[in-house]
Amino acid sequence: MYAPERQQEILRLAQESGRVDVLSLAEEFQVTAETVRRDLKALDRAGLLRRVHGGAIPVGRLDFEPDLAERDALSADEKDRIAQAALAELPADGNVIVDAGTTTARLAAGVPVDAALTVVTHALPVAARLADHPGIALHLVGGRVRHRTRAAVDAWALGSYAEINADVVFLATNGFCPDRGLTTPDLAEAAVKRAVIKAARRVVLLADSGKFGQEHFARFGDLTDVDLLITDTGLSPDDARSIESRGTEVVRA
Repeated sequence: MYAPERQQEILRLAQESGRVDVLSLAEEFQVTAETVRRDLKALDRAGLLRRVHGGAIPVGRLDFEPDLAERDALSADEKDRIAQAALAELPADGNVIVDAGTTTARLAAGVPVDAALTVVTHALPVAARLADHPGIALHLVGGRVRHRTRAAVDAWALGSYAEINADVVFLATNGFCPDRGLTTPDLAEAAVKRAVIKAARRVVLLADSGKFGQEHFARFGDLTDVDLLITDTGLSPDDARSIESRGTEVVRA
């Protein structure tokens, strides 16, 4: 396969899936990772793709937001491991905020039925998973519900979180990067995420490694706002050390 043919196929794959990564493309086309990087560089220069850490996304996808079912199916095994590791960060008896996200929803699903906690969330999937736990005092924050994420946003949600002091927040993100920080496609979602960070004494970010290096339209914080990042082993040891050098503990589940 000639380079232009390969690059055309890479562009098609990126447009279909929303992202391509170097190692998968190298295996797909039976070429070296360096060859793929040259292809991505050429496509980036042509304005057809935007390079991100480990791969590329189609131009114009910085504000792209797949629906909840599509996001939940991505990196499912990694999300399960992250959620399992996050259970160890639940206080024995305290109050927590659980942010809207597919990994945080998996955390909620794994909370023991006999847990004794106060839980605050603006995410309908999280609330549904905890509503039948008799020992949990569940507080559902209201607001306009975004259909893509099933999360409450805008003034009601922001006002509620301004009145809360939580022990820990389990935070979700669409992208994280040492330089560009924590990002998500929607400004209203970003505002709520910013509010939950301020409302908690400890911030635990649950994010699979596929989100590392991704940038989205709305920025809501820095990695330095995060006390603990729980991710998977897809994040390289070097990248983990780079993050830890800035003060954030990293667990690779």
